[in-house]
Amino acid sequence: MSRLDQQFAFLNESDRLKSVIRANALLDGSRSENSAEHSWHVALWALVFADHASPDANINRAIHMLLLHDLVEIDAGDHPIHLPNVGQAEAETKAAKRLFGLLPPDAGQIMHQLWLEFESGKTATARYAKAVDHAQPLFQVLMSASPRPDHVDIVRQNLATGRAADLHSRWPAAHGAATALLAGKPLEPTAFTQGLTFLAQADALKSVTRATTLCDASRFENSAEHSWHIALYALILADQAHTQVDIARVIQMLLLHDLVEIDVGDVPIHSADGKAHASAGIQAAEAKAAERIFGLLLKGLGNTLHALWQEFEANLTPSAQFAKSLDRVQPVMQNIQCGGGSWATYNVTFAQLETRVGAKIANGAPRLWPYVRTSALPFFE
Repeated sequence: MSRLDQQFAFLNESDRLKSVIRANALLDGSRSENSAEHSWHVALWALVFADHASPDANINRAIHMLLLHDLVEIDAGDHPIHLPNVGQAEAETKAAKRLFGLLPPDAGQIMHQLWLEFESGKTATARYAKAVDHAQPLFQVLMSASPRPDHVDIVRQNLATGRAADLHSRWPAAHGAATALLAGKPLEPTAFTQGLTFLAQADALKSVTRATTLCDASRFENSAEHSWHIALYALILADQAHTQVDIARVIQMLLLHDLVEIDVGDVPIHSADGKAHASAGIQAAEAKAAERIFGLLLKGLGNTLHALWQEFEANLTPSAQFAKSLDRVQPVMQNIQCGGGSWATYNVTFAQLETRVGAKIANGAPRLWPYVRTSALPFFE
């Protein structure tokens, strides 16, 4: 197998995390959350609450940990915090060895070490990532308009004697807000509570359906788990980037890039005449959505994240071009895995694929397009 064969074997296998169901529900209560969209959400949490980390924590490394941290659940399953932990650690250790072993040895070792660092929770970076991972499920319940009573009971127990009990010292703002919400008290307007409002709104991205399916074709993908997957693509395919590309910045862009779909919805690139995605009307609607969504944050942070989104949309910097390339690569690989997927739905020709997708990939990741092109070609012959 070539290096890219190994990298895509890992990325395709990672798709299975989208089918691992967690105990938590979406904020609107419509269904249970899965571990891929949870991983996206906590990575976004780490970005939004970066100022709450200790000075010696590396925020980008924490984000990378959170992109990877639940991959072992593909084999080991999710372990709800209120149930006994019997054999889970051994199952996850075995799963990590298998999953990271799919990668080229050098990359596999790096990713495995990231996962081990998170699991041990000893470094400042891992402690921050752990705090985020422990806090997010609390607010997934407490920020819901109609939380399930049994979920509220689990949160109460978790805050009293569970893994979130020491948030009062690890993350006082999170503990205080959770305690207030649990007591039915209104939250005081602070940078933390504005961050919570933004992240609660972001939860709606888990309900935006895309045209591509999961690799196993079992259902359509949503935009939150897609955002997680292409952020993971950036981490794994970093060796395909130009030297001027800032991978950490690319990952941040990809965590944010589809948030506007909360208001606008997904516009499949192959829909209608293939130009809808670039129409002035769609661009104006997405720009308006970006102003609203990033405007939920304090001005400084909101402006910073808004600027990241605008950089991605403008597609002028090497980092944005690489991010755009990965945003085109992932649906191609999904379609290959599921036997053609949206290409058949929209009667896509190979010439159209090269024009609409290949040009973007070649622009930001020129060494990647020949591999992707060769992999896709048999589906059009």
